[in-house]
Amino acid sequence: MAGRERDRAPGPKESAPPGRLQPLGRRSRAGAGKGRRHLRPTTIKRTHGPAAAAVFVLAGALLASSCATLEQMSAALANLKRLRFKVGEVRDFRLAGVALEGKTRLSQFSALDALSLARAFQSKRLPADFVLEVLAVNPNDGTGGSPVTVSTLTSLESRLLIDGKPTVTGNIEQPVEIPGTGQTAVIPLRLSLDLFEFFGDKRYEDVINLALALGGASRDPAKLSLDAQPRVTTPIGPITYPGRITIVSAEFR
Repeated sequence: MAGRERDRAPGPKESAPPGRLQPLGRRSRAGAGKGRRHLRPTTIKRTHGPAAAAVFVLAGALLASSCATLEQMSAALANLKRLRFKVGEVRDFRLAGVALEGKTRLSQFSALDALSLARAFQSKRLPADFVLEVLAVNPNDGTGGSPVTVSTLTSLESRLLIDGKPTVTGNIEQPVEIPGTGQTAVIPLRLSLDLFEFFGDKRYEDVINLALALGGASRDPAKLSLDAQPRVTTPIGPITYPGRITIVSAEFR
């Protein structure tokens, strides 16, 4: 009986007899979840060289692309600034529905047309409709170090000035291509305004003479000018002229 008790293994709360070592595995299992936790060592992975190099290559590519886009924008803006404009002829001028072509003075109108104009003035309305031809030159023909560039004008937002007095605004009806050949392109600008609204303080004869000076046989384009802002299309999108320009009949600007 005593021999069996000596051969029996100690329980969980019993300590091993002196001189005998308790197996490490049994001790670990017995103490699992009771206080001490065994943590596995953490392995820290380092970023490999090829991945870091790829990041730098991508960043460099984006920087180069941004620089190329800025260069394209600068070149497109420089080409836009080289465009030159000038006030050309006035055609198809009608005042209160009466054509002014071929007329130089009031006495040349028929009795019916003269009556229509007089009634329109008395009603304080003198609607005028006409087409103003704007001339444009594109000097980007490859000379002087600049590449040959065809400019497509998509907008020419303009305010019409008559004898220096601001009146109505207008714009082109459709895009106009200006080839880089140095030749002059004609840009039609259709305008409508009420002459009485802006010049109703003048006498009837003075207003009619002003209309004849604009659209009659002896029309004088020097009386007209435009305060305009062009916009063109480019490979990188539309670009608007950074400021407004004054277009006159005396010279290209």
